Amino acid sequence: MTRPRTTRALAGATALGLATLCLAVGHTSAHAAGTTLPPESTFFSTASVAESSTIQSTSDGDLWASCWADDGNLYAANGDGRGFSTSGSASDVAVSRITGIPGSLTGTTVALGNAVSQIWTAGNYNRKPTGMACVNNTLYLAVQDLNTNFDDAPAATIVKSVDHGATWTWDHTVPMFSNHVFTTMFFADFGQNNANAPDGYVYVYGLDNNWRTSFSGSVPNPVDLYLARVPSTSVQTRSAWQFFSGTVNNSPTWSSDINARQSVLHDARTMYPTLINSDTHKNVTPLAQGGVLYDKPLNRYIYSSWTDYTYEFYESPTPYGPWSHFLTKDFGAGPWTSTKNGGYATTIPSKFLSSDGLSGYLQSNVCPCGTAGLGVYNYALRPVHLTVGPTAAASNAVGATNLAQTAGTVPIERVAHFGNNGFNNDGNLGNSEDDWNNELKGADSSWWGYTWPRQYNVGQVVYTTGNMYSDGGWFASNLRVQVRHANTWVDVAGTTSSPTYPYNTSAGTNVSYTFTFDPVSADGVRVIGTPGGSSTFTSVGEVTASYPTQYNIRGAILVKYNSSGAASGPEGAATSNELGTPDGIGRFNTFQNGSIYWTPSTGAEMVYGLIFQKWASLGYERGVLGYPTTDEVADPQGRRSTFQNGYIIFNSSTGVTTAYHTDGTQI
Repeated sequence: MTRPRTTRALAGATALGLATLCLAVGHTSAHAAGTTLPPESTFFSTASVAESSTIQSTSDGDLWASCWADDGNLYAANGDGRGFSTSGSASDVAVSRITGIPGSLTGTTVALGNAVSQIWTAGNYNRKPTGMACVNNTLYLAVQDLNTNFDDAPAATIVKSVDHGATWTWDHTVPMFSNHVFTTMFFADFGQNNANAPDGYVYVYGLDNNWRTSFSGSVPNPVDLYLARVPSTSVQTRSAWQFFSGTVNNSPTWSSDINARQSVLHDARTMYPTLINSDTHKNVTPLAQGGVLYDKPLNRYIYSSWTDYTYEFYESPTPYGPWSHFLTKDFGAGPWTSTKNGGYATTIPSKFLSSDGLSGYLQSNVCPCGTAGLGVYNYALRPVHLTVGPTAAASNAVGATNLAQTAGTVPIERVAHFGNNGFNNDGNLGNSEDDWNNELKGADSSWWGYTWPRQYNVGQVVYTTGNMYSDGGWFASNLRVQVRHANTWVDVAGTTSSPTYPYNTSAGTNVSYTFTFDPVSADGVRVIGTPGGSSTFTSVGEVTASYPTQYNIRGAILVKYNSSGAASGPEGAATSNELGTPDGIGRFNTFQNGSIYWTPSTGAEMVYGLIFQKWASLGYERGVLGYPTTDEVADPQGRRSTFQNGYIIFNSSTGVTTAYHTDGTQI
């Protein structure tokens, strides 16, 4: 099959590239070239973010650093646009007042341009908002100078409004930060009017050099996240600032000397090191301008960041750490679509956080001026859902339940090329999704599976392939099953597979491969391996997981069972080992809904449901009809199975099942 190039081939190269866009467009772990990797979180069990910005607004601009003010409104600052008053003037910085809830947001631009801030650096620089705080009935906005090539940010300051954004004041003589140090600032979001702050300070996170990867290399990439605090009454007084400088006996230390600071998070991974098409950026780093939300119900700090291709999420029990990584959401290279797109400047506004702290909305943008293939150039949200790590032991009994379809299941994958990760567990074995992403991926860089908000006993996975293409769609090597314990993935033991996976295009389209292994308790399961083809990707039609009865199904009967969907197919779970028929000719297994019979002359055929019941009433293979010679198929009256000496028809209109001799006379 030839892959549709309109959905995969990248648009032509531009000077800005996919990750720069008008500002920037927007796993890992196993695919990062860098050696420094933050620990994986054990706090969250599942985390999901929608494949696209599902809630958009009538507004113009990107970035949208925001805070929840004392008057109940959300205030947000955008770059390069008009804000919410879309008929007005455009500027490199504008502030809007936003009212309503996701799905019915409206707003008004209250200030923009020179009324908000100034440019400090001579040359090709303009203003960009990076963070906003609402505290003591006052708005504070961090604004940086950003090179027009988006590759360095040499200066930044904080401006102040005491009238809900109508007017702004700042020191016009000197920026608060310069020399590319702490020049991308964003505030910890402690809820409405900073009400959930732990003390009388405002906490500010900062990056050096640039707001994201510096593609030209004019400055080093930001690989460290720093933290400062300042009394809430002295935010614009630079001498009042204190910088996190380490811990003593697990307590933070602070210094007024910015040179004494220590990072609270170091992540030097470089992702997408080798590309198929070179017109997007490689070796992107994951720390960028985003936001830190204090999730009070969970007593957790959540940092949302991004790269050209991914969203990156970290969590910590305190503002200063220890920070752990808990999710990479990979969107791959463009062109993106309205139903699958990543983005940049990721924030999770506290105003839209659920009362239990487990659901919210993420804001990010895509500029229409790059190779992403679309624009999300307005205040745009998408749902985020979390669950905390399970504490109860697995309790599910042996049976045919498809654990992939239980409540709270979250599909996981390296990337869903077309945004259809719901295909993994929708029950349709004829679907196809793949993980093409414009990266030449290496070992163990392709997977399909699930995470769960609880522990399950699991002992079998059925992986059904998707489409095969000339340049990929199959696993090249080391296909196996892994389960997750405390966010650590490990190989299962005692695995048998049927049929044997061929590691080339002959794996076939929508073919099921059953992996049975020693039962184990886990809160996640996946198939993983090295992707194949010149474009190094795999495909999926379905993945089921179960805790099956440990019956012996072999040979042609197993092939037939797998081809029908195994335990998720019409036969259901096995209820016996393979047995011999009384006449000594055939072999069979019984299942929840019927049987599969084999003889040397008929091969393996399925009989199930009401037709099976009718055949059983006539004496099975020893009766007048003999052995089945076909599976159940469609018939003008409903459904039909053929046997050596006749056939049985189920009439879907009447619900009656009738047996006939070969000559058509009724039995």
